[in-house]
Amino acid sequence: MNASVKPSTLLRQHLAQDIVVAPGAYDGMSARLVAMAGFSAVYASGGAIARAAGYPDIGLLSFSEVMDRVEKIVDASGLPVVADADTGFGGSANVERTVRIMERAGVAAFHIEDQSFPKRCGHLDDKSLIDAEEMCRKVHIARQTLSDPDALVIARTDAIAVEGFEAALSRAERYLKAGADMIFVEAPETLEQIRAIAERLPGLKLINMFYGGKTPLTPLPDLAAMGYRLAIIPSDLQRAAIHAMQATLAAIRQTGDSSALADQLTSFKEREEIVQTRRYLALDTQ
Repeated sequence: MNASVKPSTLLRQHLAQDIVVAPGAYDGMSARLVAMAGFSAVYASGGAIARAAGYPDIGLLSFSEVMDRVEKIVDASGLPVVADADTGFGGSANVERTVRIMERAGVAAFHIEDQSFPKRCGHLDDKSLIDAEEMCRKVHIARQTLSDPDALVIARTDAIAVEGFEAALSRAERYLKAGADMIFVEAPETLEQIRAIAERLPGLKLINMFYGGKTPLTPLPDLAAMGYRLAIIPSDLQRAAIHAMQATLAAIRQTGDSSALADQLTSFKEREEIVQTRRYLALDTQ
């Protein structure tokens, strides 16, 4: 990333050119791999961060626990980071503090949602929402708190599963008027809903696109043509890592080592290159 350009400015430049794909990271290693794979942004997934700590995505981690991971994702990736700010971690005062700390950490964009605290994963059932007016106040506070005009406030609504599709669009319109820079209507369930969101809501739009969720997978060129500018893929890296660790553990349990999976293991040398061991050790010789 160009050090002379703010991450938020760089992200806006990317959004103006084409749809941006932000795979979900949950620690420094996964964030570094996203950057090495050539992506232009990374998503700090609140759900993946929670699961990395061994908890479900139902608002159990504290703000400081989440920020510890977000800061590592910012540092390790060197990319513009889109962060999951959940509900702002409480009421209006919490939103102000959350935004200040995220901006200080170097986050380029973040989304806050209209679920009641503690929240649930957007693709779980039995969610509950706060009043739209309260969410508008949160969005307004978030935008007013930011000192960086290029940082993006993304307003997320989970209303489709609670109040229905039309209510979700109505809420989204209100959040845009309250000052949101981008809208995120979570968990549309059909291609028709995906199209309607794009057609009926103005401005920048985010879509959550991952295998196995409630939202049908849609090709990126189609999403871009509809008008979506940011696609987050929150949990796929973590799900792949879980599968790989399970396979490796099964091999170790069966034979005592992982040699049967040698072709699937990152080499010692490559692992050290990923974490930049040589660069850090060279600091002692300067």
